[in-house]
Amino acid sequence: MAVDHTRAPVLEALAEYRREGRLSFTPPGHKQARGADPAAREVLGDAVFLGDVLTTGGLDDRLTRGRVLQRAQELMADAVHADHAFFSTCGSSLSVKAAMLAVAGPHEKLLIGRDAHKSVVSGLLLSGIEPVWVEPRWDPDRHIAHPPSAEEFDRAFAAHPDAKGALITSPTPYGATADLRAVAEVCHRRSRPLIVDEAWGAHLPFHPDLPTWAMDAGADICVTSIHKMGSGLEQGSVFHLQGDLVPPELLGMRADLLGTTSPSSLIYAGLDGWRRQMALHGRELMGGALELAAEVRAAIEQIDGMHVNDRADFCGPGRADDFDPLPVVIDLDGLGISGYQAADWLREHRGLIAHITDHRRIGAQLTHGDDRETAGELLAALKDLARVAPSLPAAPEVAVPVPDELRMAQVALPRDAFFGPVENVPLEEAAGRVAAEMITPYPPGIPAVLPGERLTAPVLRYLRTGLEAGMYLPDPSDPSLETVRVVAE
Repeated sequence: MAVDHTRAPVLEALAEYRREGRLSFTPPGHKQARGADPAAREVLGDAVFLGDVLTTGGLDDRLTRGRVLQRAQELMADAVHADHAFFSTCGSSLSVKAAMLAVAGPHEKLLIGRDAHKSVVSGLLLSGIEPVWVEPRWDPDRHIAHPPSAEEFDRAFAAHPDAKGALITSPTPYGATADLRAVAEVCHRRSRPLIVDEAWGAHLPFHPDLPTWAMDAGADICVTSIHKMGSGLEQGSVFHLQGDLVPPELLGMRADLLGTTSPSSLIYAGLDGWRRQMALHGRELMGGALELAAEVRAAIEQIDGMHVNDRADFCGPGRADDFDPLPVVIDLDGLGISGYQAADWLREHRGLIAHITDHRRIGAQLTHGDDRETAGELLAALKDLARVAPSLPAAPEVAVPVPDELRMAQVALPRDAFFGPVENVPLEEAAGRVAAEMITPYPPGIPAVLPGERLTAPVLRYLRTGLEAGMYLPDPSDPSLETVRVVAE
């Protein structure tokens, strides 16, 4: 059946709502901006409030007979070659949990790349799923992790044949990707589903020069954040499904268990508009972004002390299988400053916000929303940074562990450690104890410490020196890291 991608059901329903002048005696209580705080209206604009209406009983009727949301989801699925698509207004943090719960249940095993986002770990805490950690491919020279290989998943399945499926993160926030076809083949050989946390890859279906999209690679469930590399609003996420290993009604039921009963029509509208934009113009827009990224990468490479991580850095034996060039990752090792220092200086002195920040890198994420004007501002700011770098204080050393020291033994189920009896101990006394909390450098949001892991001195020293150097740790119970929350003895 022919699909008309010029249509945008959610946006059209919003337009009709306004055109008909419907008068709502339902939430939201601001009543189409009339009751909103005047200062909020001035900052946000009335369009935000005018678009903030109920979905069921607002955009659609009481019985959803207009199928507004369903039609929008069907169009999304068609645009990205999936059998089904589900919209989420709670970000991919919810979507990935729904995917996990559709594949495994309490005390069942799920193979998971250890470079997973903290939202995956939160899913373990809530579900009681037993993780079988699959090791990422670690570059010891650049101190960066790439997605696990298909061979690692094959070995993990051989050791844990009762595992219900696998979850891999690809692309990483740095743009490194896995050979998803090979990983999917490993899973499907055992009739097990593959979940791909592709939060950073919503744009991948729309240009052939980008890494392979998870649905095209044969993944069963794929989670995307439309607000990251797409043009949706924050919290806009879609999870896609294909094949018969996970029933769509089961996935929908798990999502309903976690999702809000008051979804934002604004976020739905952003998802709907993005799909139409990409279905009609995606190849052109993504092609322009790739051309701009190539120019920006070449220009940054000419700045003394800066190196843009490229395919030669990220891909090859023992490293990633492919990479996305749009997250422009800049190594500052040659400038002698940290990514934390660089990000702070760029924000304070040039009004420029970097994305990824770590002990030696910053990321300048480019999308189809950038142009030569924004690229020019970025390049000018980076040249200024290179000029002032010698006058900045020496970068505090971050004691990044070698790969063998970075991984700690999982000795208790994450949920048991998190919800069981706990105590706080001084950081200096925490080595050897079992963690009862997550500790997550952010961005990129990959936990260095998980509940149930036995803490080691090298990882604790890494976090302490990282915090002193400017690392952001949003989740430890003691933000100063003077103490650590551990399982009570």
